[in-house]
Amino acid sequence: MQETVAAPAHPPADVASPRPLRDGPRPGGPDADEPFTTDLFLDRPAAGAHAADDAPRQPWWRRRAGLLLQSGVLLLVIAALPLYRDSLPDLGAMWRSFRHADLGWMTMVVLAVAGSMGAFARLQRRLLRVGGLRMPLRRAFAITYAGNALSTTLPAGPAVSVVYTFRQFRRGGASAKLATAVILAGGVITTTVYTAIGLLALLADADTRGPALAALAVPAALLVLLVPLLRWPRPRAVLTAPLRRGYRAALAHRKLGPWAERLAGVRDVLRPNRRDWAALITLATLNWVLDILALLAAAHAVGIDVDPHAAALAYFAAQAAGSVLPLLPGGLGAVEGSMAASLVAFGAALSPAAAAVGLYRLVSYWAVVAAGWIAWLGLHEGPRLPVPARARLAGAGRLVLDGLTSTAALSPYSAVPLVVPAEARRP
Repeated sequence: MQETVAAPAHPPADVASPRPLRDGPRPGGPDADEPFTTDLFLDRPAAGAHAADDAPRQPWWRRRAGLLLQSGVLLLVIAALPLYRDSLPDLGAMWRSFRHADLGWMTMVVLAVAGSMGAFARLQRRLLRVGGLRMPLRRAFAITYAGNALSTTLPAGPAVSVVYTFRQFRRGGASAKLATAVILAGGVITTTVYTAIGLLALLADADTRGPALAALAVPAALLVLLVPLLRWPRPRAVLTAPLRRGYRAALAHRKLGPWAERLAGVRDVLRPNRRDWAALITLATLNWVLDILALLAAAHAVGIDVDPHAAALAYFAAQAAGSVLPLLPGGLGAVEGSMAASLVAFGAALSPAAAAVGLYRLVSYWAVVAAGWIAWLGLHEGPRLPVPARARLAGAGRLVLDGLTSTAALSPYSAVPLVVPAEARRP
């Protein structure tokens, strides 16, 4: 559910120690070139980029080429809908499936989605604690939900979400290095676990097991051959020479250099021990497994008997479709169509499959987005409102987040030991 993230486009300067940011203007200093929190949605050049002002501006259609292409594809899809009217699910049958959905399975959908989001929030909170910063659980939940809402509803949402998450970590007291390290490490961990779960789902299905094993044979053979060679200094130097040359080239690059330095500095900022690694891997696994469980529960709620590995394959196919065909933010349209088609391929009827997907997306997308925007308001990032109205909205946001925190505590990941004793706190 939670999309993997990358580093912000313009790295702010480092600071010596974690400290909260101020909302007002700041004097020149080591972090003076960092963007203001209130400038999140402003289109303004980064520091040091004034030389680009003299360059000729591109035509508007080139600057908006991606948006125009998405709009054109979306219009073509809408125009083609009447041609495939007979292939679309029957709305009456979908509504009947909704009305007769099993309440117990629907409750499982809600709990699984809350647990998935909670696992990702706890993962980022654990990474912050490994770096020496203690963040309240409610604030970690608020940042996770708000960042997800920005990522899945705004154009260029993932980039906006990364910048927003970075600034919220900074406001919470994290240094620029720690905030960047947490974002990068969280993305790497969740993406790695995502890939591993996808491979397991492919191996669990009889029809996809053969192609998956064939695709894994070559890298597995190379790994078996190369790992023993890495034990010897001379072969290790030869094998790692391309990586070292690539790293030096990245350091010398004008745009990639700052982020290459930050990526190399992640190891210095975050030094998890075995207990931390166990918790991080468990939380990343639960983030994906619980989201797949929500889809499986939605299918059973409308009477579709689907195997867990089939639900996992339908989930991963939808994730891939949403990434390849991002017609709308959050993969709207592509995710639903691919997910329903996958369930039909595993033996479900079209209308119940569409009802199952609709139920799953109602909770995992629309409800989570609504909670995310409430969390965004609760974090005082909303529009300029009168003080009483802002106080009431912030109170409502805190109430919702308290409910989400309590709901997530019912999921299995709450049993993971996540508390680090005060004496074990690391710089």
